[in-house]
Amino acid sequence: MRISATSCLCPFLVCLCFIQRCYGASHYAPTRVLSKNQTKLANGETEVHHRPKRGWIWNQFFVLEEHFGPDAQYVGKLHSNSDKGDGAVRYILSGEGAGTIFIIDEVTGDIHATKSLDRERKTHYVLHAQALDRHTEEALEPKSEFIIKVQDINDNAPKFPEGPFVALVPEMSEVGTSVFQITATDADDPTYGNSARIVYSILQGQPYFSVDPKTGIIRTALANMDREAREHYAVVIQAKDMAGQVGGLSGSTTINITLTDVNDNPPKFPQKNYQLYVPESAQVGKPVGKIKANDEDLGINAEIKYSIINSEGANTFSISTDRDTREGILSLKKPLNYERKKTYTLHIEGVNTHMDPRFTYLGSFKDTATLKITVGDVDEPPVFSMDYYIMDVYENAQIGTEVGAVTARDPDSRDSPVRYFMDSAEDGVRYFNIDEDSGVIRTTQQLDREDMPWHNITVMASEVDNPGLLSHVPVTVQVLDVNDNPPEIATDEEVIVCESSRPGQVIQTVTAVDKDDFANGQRFSFALPSPLPVNPNFTLKDNEDSTASIIAKRRRFNHLTQELYQLPIVVWDGGEPSLSGTSTLTLRVCPCQRHGRIRTCQGEAFLSSAGLSTGALIAILLCIVILLAIVVLFITLRRSKKEPLIISEEDIRENVVTYDDEGGGEEDTEAFDIIALRNPAAAEELKFRRDVRPEARQHCRPPQGRQSPSVESDQVEVHEFIKQRLVEADIDTSVPPYDSLQTYAYEGQGSPTGSISSLDSPGTHSEQDYNYLDDWGPEFQKLAELYGAANSDATT
Repeated sequence: MRISATSCLCPFLVCLCFIQRCYGASHYAPTRVLSKNQTKLANGETEVHHRPKRGWIWNQFFVLEEHFGPDAQYVGKLHSNSDKGDGAVRYILSGEGAGTIFIIDEVTGDIHATKSLDRERKTHYVLHAQALDRHTEEALEPKSEFIIKVQDINDNAPKFPEGPFVALVPEMSEVGTSVFQITATDADDPTYGNSARIVYSILQGQPYFSVDPKTGIIRTALANMDREAREHYAVVIQAKDMAGQVGGLSGSTTINITLTDVNDNPPKFPQKNYQLYVPESAQVGKPVGKIKANDEDLGINAEIKYSIINSEGANTFSISTDRDTREGILSLKKPLNYERKKTYTLHIEGVNTHMDPRFTYLGSFKDTATLKITVGDVDEPPVFSMDYYIMDVYENAQIGTEVGAVTARDPDSRDSPVRYFMDSAEDGVRYFNIDEDSGVIRTTQQLDREDMPWHNITVMASEVDNPGLLSHVPVTVQVLDVNDNPPEIATDEEVIVCESSRPGQVIQTVTAVDKDDFANGQRFSFALPSPLPVNPNFTLKDNEDSTASIIAKRRRFNHLTQELYQLPIVVWDGGEPSLSGTSTLTLRVCPCQRHGRIRTCQGEAFLSSAGLSTGALIAILLCIVILLAIVVLFITLRRSKKEPLIISEEDIRENVVTYDDEGGGEEDTEAFDIIALRNPAAAEELKFRRDVRPEARQHCRPPQGRQSPSVESDQVEVHEFIKQRLVEADIDTSVPPYDSLQTYAYEGQGSPTGSISSLDSPGTHSEQDYNYLDDWGPEFQKLAELYGAANSDATT
C-alpha cells in the first residue's frame, strides 16, 4: 500500500503482503518429519504456514487548524499494492471523526477534512484504515491504526486570568524592590514555533516601576517615593507572544499599586503657644481642655504620647491621649483655688510611640508647645471640715439627745454664713434632725439597736447669700447597745427522754440566746424557779459555761403512764443591770434504741424500721384475724365430735373396740378434774367422779381443813391416798369392764423443805435488782421493762 500527501506533507510507503496457503500431497509418508511451519491434518495431509510480511508502516498525518477555505482540506492518500487501478479495491475509514470530520474516497483512498479544526479543543484524532476486495469484501490488508495530528497556528493571544491585580509596597523603598509578579497564559502549542513564547513590557507606570520581560516581576524604579505626596499608582503591563516579534498577539492587565505608610514624619503642633481658661469649680479627674499635634503618618506610625514636662503643671494637671482622635486630654489632679493661685504654665511634649530606626537621620520625632492656664473665680458651695462623719448614740436614749455636730464654711473670700439641713429626698422614718445654725444632730425618736444598729443620713449645707449652692456630706450614726432584752432558751423543740433513763443521767444540755450585744462575750446562769415545789422527776445543773444540763432524778419513765413533762427554766444574763427570763421546755418520754444514740418514739420507730405502709399493715392484721378464726373453728369442731366407746351392744367379746380419744390435756376440764390428784385436801369440796355413788364417797372422804405440810405429814400418807382411789375405782360402775391403768400425780404431803414452785407462794417479792437486763440488748428490753416496773411499784 502506498500513501501520498500534498501541502508539504511527507509521503509514506506502505507494503502489503498477502497470506498464501499451500497444501501438500495426500500420499502417506510414515518416515516424513514435519518442519516448524508444517501441521499434519486429520486426513494425513500437511499444511504449510508462511509468515506474512508486515505491510503497514504508519506515521502521523498533519492537518492545519482553523482552515476556512471553500473546499475540504486535503489530508493524505491511502494506496494498496494490490490496487491495480481497476477499482477492485475499496478503502474504508473508521475511528474518531470518521465520516463526519474526515472522509475517504473509497476508490482512490484520498482523505479530506470537511470541518475547521481547533487544536486547543482537540490536538489529535485516532483512526483505523482497511483495504477490502470490492467483490468479495475480503480484507486485502489487516486493519491498522494511524493518527492525524492538528498542526498549531498562532491564533490565541496571551491572557491574564486573574487580573486586575492589587499590590502593596512600603514608601521610601529602595530602587529594585520587588513589588509583584504577574504571569500570562497562552493557549497555543508551546512545543511548536514561537506561538506561546511570551514577553512582558510596561505600558503605563514609568518612571516609577519596571517589569522583567521574561519573569514578569514588577520592581520599583524610582527611589524615595513618598506616600504623603502620592499614594496610589496604576501600572499597565503587556504580554506579547511570538517572542515580541511583529505580528504577535498581545494582552494587557492593570496592577493597582499602593504605597504603605512608614513612620517618616514627626508630630508637629500647629502653634507653639496656647491659652486655656479653667474655673476653680472644675472637678478633680474631669477633663478641662484638649491639645493636639498633627502627624502625616497613618495607624500606629501616627500614635502620639503627650506628657507635661515641667513640675509646675505636672503637680496640678495630668494629660492623656485619646486613641480615636489622637488628642491630648487635660484633667485636674488637685482642686483649683482662685484665691491661692490664678495662673499655671504647662510645657507639653508630643512623641511618636513607634519609631523606625531607618529614618532617625530625619531628626527627633517629637515636638513641644506651651499652654498657659488661667483660673477663673466662681462662687463655690460650702466645704465641710470632713469628707464623712461617724457618730454614735446609746439605744433607748431620750428624744432630743445630742448625737454630734458637722461644720462647713464658705471657701470664698466673702465668707458667707452657712445653713445646715437634712436631705429631704431620703425616704422612711426620720430619727434625727439638725440645727440649721450650729449643725448639731439630735434624736427625734428612741432608737433600738436590735431593730436597726446603724443609720445613714445625708447633711446638706448652703450659703445664706446664695442658697442654690449646696454641698453634701454622709453621716453614719451607730446605735450603742444597752442591756434591755432578757435571755431565753435557744431551742423550742421538744426534749426526748428515754424510758430507760437512770437517776443522774444527763437528758440534754441547753443554751441561751440574748438579743443584746456583749463586748466580752455572753454569760448566762441557769436555775429552776424557786417559788415552785421541788421537781421529783428532773433537776437542772448550771455548767458555768453559759450552758445547763437537764438531769433525771428517778429511774425509768413510761410513756404510757405519762408522755409529756413541763420543765420551766430561769436564765440570767451578765449585763448591767442583769436581766432574767423564764422558758418552759417540753420533755417527751419515748422508748429509745440501744445506747440512746438515735432517739425515736416507738410507733415511729416501728414504722420506719419496718418500712411498711398503712395498707400493708392492715393486710397483715387481716390475715392474722383470719388465721385465728380458722383455729377457733377447728377447736370447736373437735370438741363437738363425740364417739361412743362401744360401737355395738352385742357380745363385746366378739368386737374390737378402737378409740383414739387422747383427752384434752390440762385444758380439758370436762373429762377429768386434775385438781383432785394434785391437792387431796382441796378435792373434798369437789366431786371425784360424776358417776360415783354418794355412799361410796362418804367413807373415803379425807379429813377436813388445810394444815401446814409439817402437820399433815404424819396423818396422810401416799398409800392411804392410793387405797382410797382404789376403792373408788372398784365401786365405779361407769368404767369399762376390763382392766385399766390409772396414774396419779400426787407425791404426798409433809415435805419438810416445802414447795420449790413460785406459784401459790405466800412469801414476799424478791429484792433482787434486775437493772442488768438493760445491758442485754433489745431482745430483753420487754423483760427489763416488766421487772423494772415491778421493782418500781414495790419500792413505792
